[in-house]
Amino acid sequence: MRRFLGILGVTALLVVVPAAAGTAAPSPVGTANATGYYVALGDSLAAGYQPGQGDDRAGGYVGDVLDAVQAAHPKTRLVNLACSGETAVTLVAGGRCAYDAGSQYAAASRFLHAHGRFTRLVTLQVGANDVLRCVSGGTSIDLACFQAALAGIRANVGTVLAMVRAEAPDAEVVVVNYYDPLLVTWFTDQGLAAQTVQLLALLNGTLAAEAAGTGADVADVATAFHSTDWSPTTLPGVPGTVPTNVAYICTYTWMCSRGDIHANDAGYVIIGQAVVARLG
Repeated sequence: MRRFLGILGVTALLVVVPAAAGTAAPSPVGTANATGYYVALGDSLAAGYQPGQGDDRAGGYVGDVLDAVQAAHPKTRLVNLACSGETAVTLVAGGRCAYDAGSQYAAASRFLHAHGRFTRLVTLQVGANDVLRCVSGGTSIDLACFQAALAGIRANVGTVLAMVRAEAPDAEVVVVNYYDPLLVTWFTDQGLAAQTVQLLALLNGTLAAEAAGTGADVADVATAFHSTDWSPTTLPGVPGTVPTNVAYICTYTWMCSRGDIHANDAGYVIIGQAVVARLG
């Protein structure tokens, strides 16, 4: 268990904003022969980030979702505008990645205004970085900060989804919710771990409410990661048993081995499956 304890005090906050600010996002080029588009928006999970490797905008879960769309529509092309470190606020206001149009929101609006009638799918995953900044050293959560972050998520996710609906009214829109990387605190503070699950429900509930307001669907990553399942199971390298939800975080993210919140390859497969399950 020692390897889990060491990461909490040292790196719990280092993984909140993983990417370098100012990294240029790709422009939607090379799509002239497409018969349709899949537009991916959001943060580092949507960008396919892996520690030590950086973003993989053609990989991660977005790549698996594209494969599923292309099974029915082979000439669908991916336009991944996601930005590592993006918050709901910066997605609209700009500041994390460099886009010709200014912000990720503006880049998406420009693309969808030109190609919205040919866009089959838009996925959006953002909000985790807004609330993770409210965690102090992996040992406490600023609830006032968390509530303020939810308000920002509510306003900005609503803005993004309204724009997507206006510019691409026939596109399928899926909001992707989150697993709980802070379940790793179970190894040092089981009460805090339980609190993080409750707060995850508030975050994901906020995303679901905004999705419902625009007729978007929700990919339930939280359930796919068994986020509320406290039943005991075994975890290689750990004596005794651990809760199933904790085991999922240790197995399918880098949180327990490297103190990094991001999904590993197997975790991205689970996220992709959750998205594909919502496609019509």
